[in-house]
Amino acid sequence: MTSTITAEKAALRRRVRAYLEDLSPRQRRESDDALFARFLSLPQVEAADTLLLYHGMGAEPDTARLFPALWARGKRLCLPRCLPGHGMEARLIRPDSVLLPHRFGMLEPGEDCPPVNRADIGLALVPGLAFDRSGGRLGQGGGYYDRWLAGFSGFTAALCRAPLLLERLPAEGHDLPVALVLTEEGLYGPSAPLTAQSGA
Repeated sequence: MTSTITAEKAALRRRVRAYLEDLSPRQRRESDDALFARFLSLPQVEAADTLLLYHGMGAEPDTARLFPALWARGKRLCLPRCLPGHGMEARLIRPDSVLLPHRFGMLEPGEDCPPVNRADIGLALVPGLAFDRSGGRLGQGGGYYDRWLAGFSGFTAALCRAPLLLERLPAEGHDLPVALVLTEEGLYGPSAPLTAQSGA
């Protein structure tokens, strides 16, 4: 069963990556504009003092565009830093922080950025290739976020381009859903208001 799910995930990752590669810069920016407007209007974002975001790469949402708006609201922002053994930690960044390229391609905080305890983070924005309507997530396959989220008690949200919101993703026991999935058209997942799931 596990090998079948692993194969399903691998095939789905290939399809999603092919779709993302075909998006034009204009399509990505228009999608990002809608996703970021929804994210910034969330009451959970307003309530959180400290947020864990990620630095989008490739065809992912260009989440660095969110940083100035959140700093202007007085938020403390963290980015993930990969650790040996597929571990991950959160480190505080400021507008003048220097981010370093990881071998996977994303930018991450350096040693000069102070670590932040998971318990101090109110909201984590979780990346993914695709999501489903129940909050299920298809990651890149490394397991970094599943391990980190297993010890996280704050709110989890995700940005998902609408065509990549699926009815149901293949999942294994270690796959952790997010509380809220945002698309350009609506909100989905365990914490989504029923009215929002129709695109309201």
